[in-house]
Amino acid sequence: MAALNKQVLLASRPQGAVTEENFRIVEAPLAKPAAGEVFVKNEWLSLDPYMRGRMNDVKSYVPPAQLGEVMVGQTVGEVIESRDPRFKAGDEVLTQLGWQLYGVAKGDELTPIDVKRAPASCYLGVLGMPGITAWFGLFEIGQPKAGETVVVSAASGAVGSVVGQLAKTKGCRAVGIAGGKAKCDYVVQELGFDACVDYKAGNLLDDLRKACPTGVDVDFENVGGEILDTSLRLMNRFSRIVVCGLIAEYNATQPYGYKMLRSVLVNRIRMQGMIVFDWKDRYGEAREGLAGHLAEGKLKYRESVVHGIDNAPKGLIALLKGENFGKQLVKLD
Repeated sequence: MAALNKQVLLASRPQGAVTEENFRIVEAPLAKPAAGEVFVKNEWLSLDPYMRGRMNDVKSYVPPAQLGEVMVGQTVGEVIESRDPRFKAGDEVLTQLGWQLYGVAKGDELTPIDVKRAPASCYLGVLGMPGITAWFGLFEIGQPKAGETVVVSAASGAVGSVVGQLAKTKGCRAVGIAGGKAKCDYVVQELGFDACVDYKAGNLLDDLRKACPTGVDVDFENVGGEILDTSLRLMNRFSRIVVCGLIAEYNATQPYGYKMLRSVLVNRIRMQGMIVFDWKDRYGEAREGLAGHLAEGKLKYRESVVHGIDNAPKGLIALLKGENFGKQLVKLD
């Protein structure tokens, strides 16, 4: 074990796009667990779009990340020392320890994970917060019915890829929106979507209309901006929009000017924001359902991995530019 911890701190708040200068990498003494606490060596760090919002000092559904503090994020790792009887050295756990190699957490803040059931990294992706977000966002808010068309933007990403596959288990037509031929081919050929539209091809409305000949019943929105405005043109009466993410707007200095909100009125669309914390008491239910689909081969996933905590800022910047392919992770070597 190292003599010192390495941490990535939030050094400044971005003005527009995130840069590496917004972070500072430091070494710090290793913390010791007190009674009821556990000392963990982090193995994997999750990078997620929500982190961009946490870097701003604005009111949101959770407090912002604090300047000079360890950048927020989920990790999975190994228990090295435990002063909580529920955990022992060698246990694998899901934590909220953020961008650092080691950390101390209260036992109540840890979730045990079963690495015999799935690799540890899955608990940050397909069996973790992204997968759980897809599960409750689609089933509780989207409420898809057999024969309906479900559109999901950022379809090759950690959340979107699960949404489309879950829609297929309900007998729906799953249509993805992604950037580039390679991602679209993956969404259709590997994940089993019925169609995928390449928004970079320049024919978004026409291509999406062809992919959705009976209109759109559920839009699972991860992108916002032009993508959402286009989907609004094709929504059916009494359709549902799950607003899960607006990544197209996260780096913008001015809000996007939506032109098609009239569709919400005309088509009596139910449009609801999705924050996974609202279902925190039911995470186990979703994880069991997702694990069942994974074991049956009905749920596939892909990971984009950067190595070393020093490269975590680069990984987040790439994610916010849409350069990741699947769930973005940092392997903490």
